Amino acid sequence: MFKKIVFMGTSNFSVPILKSLYQKGYPICSVYTQPPKKSMRGQKINESPIQKLAENLNLKIRNPNFLNQNKKELEYFKSLNADIVIVVSYGQLIPKEFLSLSKHGFINIHASLLPKWRGAAPIQRAIMNLDKTTGISVMKIIEKLDAGPIMFRKEIKLANTMNTEDISNLLSKIGSEIISDCFDLIEVGKAEFVEQDHSKATYAKKINKEEAKINWKEDALKIIAQVNAFYQNPGAWFLFQDERYKVLKAVLSDLKGLPGKVLDTNLTIACGKKSIKIEELQRQGKGRQKVKEFLLGSKVKKDLFLS
Repeated sequence: MFKKIVFMGTSNFSVPILKSLYQKGYPICSVYTQPPKKSMRGQKINESPIQKLAENLNLKIRNPNFLNQNKKELEYFKSLNADIVIVVSYGQLIPKEFLSLSKHGFINIHASLLPKWRGAAPIQRAIMNLDKTTGISVMKIIEKLDAGPIMFRKEIKLANTMNTEDISNLLSKIGSEIISDCFDLIEVGKAEFVEQDHSKATYAKKINKEEAKINWKEDALKIIAQVNAFYQNPGAWFLFQDERYKVLKAVLSDLKGLPGKVLDTNLTIACGKKSIKIEELQRQGKGRQKVKEFLLGSKVKKDLFLS
């Protein structure tokens, strides 16, 4: 077994994988994660999910603001003399000068079937693109973004009932189950890393909050994909009487009408093609509600239009 493992991760997606390594007795000498951030309201300090877990496990934590041209952090990383580094949704690119500081390299678990959806938001882009499948890829990190050779891929089927959180949890669970097998193959020199077909690469750019505004002229399936992709943050939204409403869950309906029109008393909204029936939503400044509860005191009525 490796004697020194460095783990680099930040989001909830990373948590089951770090937990799995710890529970299986892998020697984690240091955990890198993004620095705590102040919240918008009340200036509360929010630690990353990985930092919270690492603290509970009494692991050593590093959270530099940046790695690029950071001589102090580079020297510290050299001193770790790591056997291998596992990177899972860390949130920073690893500079070239770090990539040589591990005996077996830097290994990344990425939430797509590479070379498709390289980049920051692979799950969201797969949903919005109405992809039929996605998965995870385990690859060796090189200087170019998500372009390294792959040693393992696992595919899952997608349905239009699955949102970003559902898919993230499923892929993270798969990652936590296979990471020790990947480590074992790497350690004994039996891991086969296959070059990606770079001509087939697509990129999952960062989410822009303006993308989350619903355009009722779109096909209903596209709008449901938007709702699922942006669940829960930033949340697909519409305006009614100058207030913002997030749609958290919606299903397809065959009812038809002018785009944006409320078609019935169950909050079915006409789209460019077909319609969506909203099942869960959140009014600006309020908590999330099931549609029946929401409609009890709402001014959103049949035959009105949403924008």
